[in-house]
Amino acid sequence: MLPQLANPEGQVRQFYQALLSAWGAQHWWPAQSRFEVIVGAYLTQNTAWTNVERAMANLRGARALRLDGIRQIPLAELEALIRPAGYFRQKAARLKRFIAFLDARYGGSLTRMFAQPTAELRAELLGLNGIGPETADSILSYAGNHPMFVVDAYTRRILHRHGILPAAAAYDEIRSLVERAIVGMPAPVPKAAPSPLAHSPSRISRARRSAASQHFNDLHGLIVSVGKLHCHKTSPKCVGCPLAPFLNGCEPAV
Repeated sequence: MLPQLANPEGQVRQFYQALLSAWGAQHWWPAQSRFEVIVGAYLTQNTAWTNVERAMANLRGARALRLDGIRQIPLAELEALIRPAGYFRQKAARLKRFIAFLDARYGGSLTRMFAQPTAELRAELLGLNGIGPETADSILSYAGNHPMFVVDAYTRRILHRHGILPAAAAYDEIRSLVERAIVGMPAPVPKAAPSPLAHSPSRISRARRSAASQHFNDLHGLIVSVGKLHCHKTSPKCVGCPLAPFLNGCEPAV
């Protein structure tokens, strides 16, 4: 394992600048509504995004990709529609529970829910069955425009291989490090040609948000591209990676 760096915040800032200069914005989250983000955050658990897209297309075709749609559809029909995303019984039940929570706590209003202070709403979301830190922060950041950085397996892998944090670092330790590093940064000038994995701009990705929130969104999307294109769990491909200059050879898979 590489030794931990003395200035990890500075390294994270350099990573972000290098990635954004190389690939530009990745336009996360690829969705047309806040509720679509929430549904996608549930469905993407333990599955590939391509499977989520198939499930979302089913919901859209059934006109169920809206609050009333999930609220009114029978559970068995919802399970059938989201089956491509895997764990469809669990995920259908969890979506129903989210609607019940929203109705009971906020009168069915996403606007009222997202108007709550970030820490309070995050604690409420984490109290719901099936919502862990990554899902909660995805909902807060992408649907609610709260300034939260979303930590995923790619983030953990990349930071560990570059010696910034140990593989066993806690989720909130990683999130806090990235947020400290990025808050207050001016926006680097992005490259015109995005990475091959960049999404087309969507209503959600173009939403107005704070500078910090936009930075966190952009960095998360860029890290996903690094993980998919280069920093694989096994056999990482460092050649051509914008972060290769920061690493003296690839670390073994962890």
